[in-house]
Amino acid sequence: MKLWNRLMCYCRRRSPWLFHMNSGSCNGCDIEIIASLTPRYDAEQLGVRLEGSPRHADILCVTGPVTHNAVEAIKTVYGQVYGPKAVIAIGSCPATTNVFIDSRTLAGPLNLHIPVDVFVPGCPPRPDAIILGVAKAAAILAARGNKPAASLPSPKSWRVRPATGTCCESNAKEVQA
Repeated sequence: MKLWNRLMCYCRRRSPWLFHMNSGSCNGCDIEIIASLTPRYDAEQLGVRLEGSPRHADILCVTGPVTHNAVEAIKTVYGQVYGPKAVIAIGSCPATTNVFIDSRTLAGPLNLHIPVDVFVPGCPPRPDAIILGVAKAAAILAARGNKPAASLPSPKSWRVRPATGTCCESNAKEVQA
């Protein structure tokens, strides 16, 4: 069984499958996700694949501010992604609610509702920053392997600086609404 676990971790690191969920965005981040898969950046060459079903995905990518209408849908989709799984908040809206911070239609940042492993800030973030965020999420996913969720430490987040494309590790902090 150890060989099977090593093989699964290797495949998750080398070929992460993504499910993209829009929680009410302006579609700027959605366009950049698709741009990262086009021939110019060609993330598909690295094994990254956008899936149509959360049951086939390893990584959940969420864009847009989290609205009250989308909270239950996000939790449902998060529950449908089989573990081990990783979550990427793409753009400034799911991380901080951006310019919509005082809107009464928003339910706060994404990490108040589901655990977020990687934050890719920017409005919209560049495709190379998104690819770097996916690579960090794939590394987190491979490190988790097939460990039960109870034995995992609390989730850590990676913040990608869009200007330089480098990452620094920090603990995820809840933002009070």
